[in-house]
Amino acid sequence: MSTQVLIIGAGVIGLTSAYDLAQAGCRVTLIDRGPAGSESTWAGAGILSPLLPWDYDPAVNELARRGSLLWPKWAKQLKQSSGIDPEYISSGMLALDLPDAAAARHWCDRHAWAASTPPAHLASLLARPDQAIWLPEVGQLRNPRLAQALVQSLTSMGVSIKTDCPAIEWLTADHRISGVRTPQGVMQADIYVLAAGAWSQALLGDQAAALTIAPVRGQILLFKTEPGHLPCIVYKNGRYLVPRADGHILAGSTMEQAGFDKHTTAQARQELLAFAQDVLPRLNESKIVRQWAGLRPGSPDNLPTIARHPKLTNLYANTGHFRYGVTMAPASAEILTSLVTGSTHSIEAMPYRWPTESPNN
Repeated sequence: MSTQVLIIGAGVIGLTSAYDLAQAGCRVTLIDRGPAGSESTWAGAGILSPLLPWDYDPAVNELARRGSLLWPKWAKQLKQSSGIDPEYISSGMLALDLPDAAAARHWCDRHAWAASTPPAHLASLLARPDQAIWLPEVGQLRNPRLAQALVQSLTSMGVSIKTDCPAIEWLTADHRISGVRTPQGVMQADIYVLAAGAWSQALLGDQAAALTIAPVRGQILLFKTEPGHLPCIVYKNGRYLVPRADGHILAGSTMEQAGFDKHTTAQARQELLAFAQDVLPRLNESKIVRQWAGLRPGSPDNLPTIARHPKLTNLYANTGHFRYGVTMAPASAEILTSLVTGSTHSIEAMPYRWPTESPNN
C-alpha cells in the first residue's frame, strides 16, 4: 500500500514536493490557509539563481544550482501536463556596480559558475564595464503561471489540494503526528510535511525546537513596456530588473522586517522607481501597472531546513528557503522524497538538517 502524505502549505515548495512525491508513488494531499501559490510564490520575481552566488554559503549555492539545472525539464513537463506555460527563459543576468568584479570572476572560475565580461549588445546598460559581470546561464520563471501549472498538473495526477483550509492544531501520540485539526475536520496520513513558508515556525509552536523562520517583506513594482526593451535580468546594489516575454518588467525588491504585514509603502515605491529609472531610463515613460508585497520565509544564512523532526518521527520540514524558494524547489523536493521514501538523491542532505541551536545561542 502506498504511503499517504499530508503537506501543510501549497506554495511552490509544497506543490513541487507533492509533484515529486506523487511521481514516487505516494498518495498526497495538500492543505493551505489560502489559495494555492498565493503568498511568496506568487509575489516573487522567479530568478533562478542566487543573486550573487559568491556571497552565499556553499550549501545554498549547491541547492540553488541543482534546482536551476532541473527547472528546464520540469517546466517542459509542467507545460505538457497542464497546458500552461510557466515561461522558463534562459535570459542571463548582468550584475552591475560590483565592488570587486575581478574577485567575483575569479570565484566563478574556481567554482565552474559560468561568467564573463558583458557582451557588446549590453553596452547601453553599462556605466562602468570594469565593475560588471555577465552570468549567461541564469534563467527565470513567471511565478503565477508556474503555480497555476503545478496546481493543474497535480490535479490531473490525482493529488488533492484543499485551499482555505488552515492547520489549526497538531495531534500527537507516541512521538508521532496522529493528525492535523483543520476547519474541515481532522486530517490523517502516514507522513506529514511542513512547507508553510513564513508561517512554518509559528505553526509548529513549541514543537519548532530550534527551527527559526521569520517573515521578511519584499515589495516589487511592475512596469508595462514593449517587448525587447530589456534583454536580460539586471542586478545592481541589491536590487534587480526582470523582463518578461510580453514586455512587463519587474523591479524589486525590498528586504523589510515588518512581521506579517503585507501592506505596500510609498517609500518602497519611490525607491524602486528611482532604481528602475536609473538602470533603464526609458522606464520614465512606462506605466507602473502594480505594486505588491510578499513575505519571504527568512532563515539564518538563507539555508532551508529539509529534514525529519528531531522528536516527531513522521513529521518532515521543507521550509525556510528565504529568497530562493522557486530556485531551490525541485532540488528540495528531490531531497525530501529521498528522505521519505529511502531513495537516493544527488545532493547531500546533511547541510539542511533540522537545526539543533537557535541562531541567538
